[in-house]
Amino acid sequence: MCDLMPPSSTLPGLADTGIDTFLVRLQRETSGPTWLGLVLGAILYAVTPVATVGWPIPSFWLPASARALHAERAMSTRFYLLRQSLFLLKMYACMCWGQDTRVRQLLNVAPYPEDPGSFRQGVEQ
Repeated sequence: MCDLMPPSSTLPGLADTGIDTFLVRLQRETSGPTWLGLVLGAILYAVTPVATVGWPIPSFWLPASARALHAERAMSTRFYLLRQSLFLLKMYACMCWGQDTRVRQLLNVAPYPEDPGSFRQGVEQ
């Protein structure tokens, strides 16, 4: 997921916004089919460099420049299943990135208040 939202000269990337904590919470709070879609999308992204950059290795073993090219090509592919799977990954990546206090401060947006967890009250997990 971090390949899809790298840092820029002015904004932090996804890796700088607590993605590990976000994913643990997301797994706990989301539905099974949603989590399965996210995991399958990540696996699909990891195994497709052979189709996007011609390297027959998982994306996490690619050098940085090849990972960036893989991310760009995978997100703009004409193959619907791959593109939509990555869209799901990027959607959740944006949720994590957009709730980060530092990102919101750099964008001159008020930070979110602490989540009271009331949305999930009474829902069996």
